[in-house]
Amino acid sequence: MTIHPNTHMGAVALSVADLSRSLDFYQHIIGLQVRQQADGVAYLGAGTADLLILHEQKGAKPASGYTGLFHMALLVPTQHNLALVLHHLIQADIDLGASDHGVSEALYLSDPDGHGIEIYRDRPRAEWPMRHGELVMGTAQLNARALLASIQPQDVWQGLDTGTTMGHVHLRVADIPTAKQFYTQIIGFEPILDYGRQATFVSAGGYHHHLGMNTWESAGAPPPPADTAALHYYTIVLPNTAARDEVLARCTAAGITPTRHGSDHLIRDPFQIGIVLAVD
Repeated sequence: MTIHPNTHMGAVALSVADLSRSLDFYQHIIGLQVRQQADGVAYLGAGTADLLILHEQKGAKPASGYTGLFHMALLVPTQHNLALVLHHLIQADIDLGASDHGVSEALYLSDPDGHGIEIYRDRPRAEWPMRHGELVMGTAQLNARALLASIQPQDVWQGLDTGTTMGHVHLRVADIPTAKQFYTQIIGFEPILDYGRQATFVSAGGYHHHLGMNTWESAGAPPPPADTAALHYYTIVLPNTAARDEVLARCTAAGITPTRHGSDHLIRDPFQIGIVLAVD
């Protein structure tokens, strides 16, 4: 059984070495707003929902060469929104990458702890490239000049648009067959495309991907040590309790025991990556 087609991604929770440093970065460089903060934990968003949860772990070291987060991807509503982001990042002299994936246009950067960030906009689905009935996602150079052409003199950076969501999450995993089996057969995402045995992409409802998984830096790797700045969990949001309970039932049948996480449920994938199953 596949996951409900209206499933989407929710908040990502990370540990950071210095909360003040991270809040300065995520507010002034990324453009998120602090919605709540207490006891070394801050909740950030662009509109009415939490998109990022930061847990301070003083002195934590960047986690490279382990399973966990490759990048979290903030989806802005329009091409103009992305142009404003790009213009702002250029003015802030931020080191970044940029790609055109056919289905989307994307900017890439890292936070002070080395957590990967993508900020992107989707092209309309009718424009997504197809080959022999299958979706094609490539990596070409972003036409930054054309993107920036929409910027007007009166445009002022005011942070991420309130319609920004967590579009997808890309994970570092230890091996692709195990990851694909778990995320398609147990969680219930639909396979979209594979890049050999090094990366795979899955989604709900025909989206280009809600989850990416790769072994480019993590083939055979263990989970990150406790003293590193790492991914605590990411959130899969189901449209109703019945859809969530179907996923929980498949987990239980596979010998995976969910634990309570407030009003939600927490499970772990085969690489000990935390997943919160929430309901809209």
